[in-house]
Amino acid sequence: MKMELKTIRIQRVVEQQNLASVMKSGSLDVLATPQMIAWMEEAACLCLDLDQGKTSVGISMNVSHDMASPLGATITIEAKMVNVDGRKIDYEVQAFQDGKSIGKGVHSRFVVDAQKFMDKTYKK
Repeated sequence: MKMELKTIRIQRVVEQQNLASVMKSGSLDVLATPQMIAWMEEAACLCLDLDQGKTSVGISMNVSHDMASPLGATITIEAKMVNVDGRKIDYEVQAFQDGKSIGKGVHSRFVVDAQKFMDKTYKK
């Protein structure tokens, strides 16, 4: 599988459902770490241009959440493909608010056949 290394940036606004207090990952009305991570995964997925029937699954995520973001903040999320090894893709991921890094780390995904993956998952 030959893949072009890409970088994708997306923007998201912190809404009520994205808060730690709502997602139960904390008690404060700030951007929840699981939401930041989900946005990083979303950006990583957008880097991929896969053949029909193929998809990717997250296999690891190692990030720090370094700064709190309030309700209404605009967050820019960047995923940069840094390595492709067969079906495994590695990324550097980062989130910014007002040009300042609020979180960063590394993420890996694995390309799979969507139907085979679902069949195997639900055959258990």
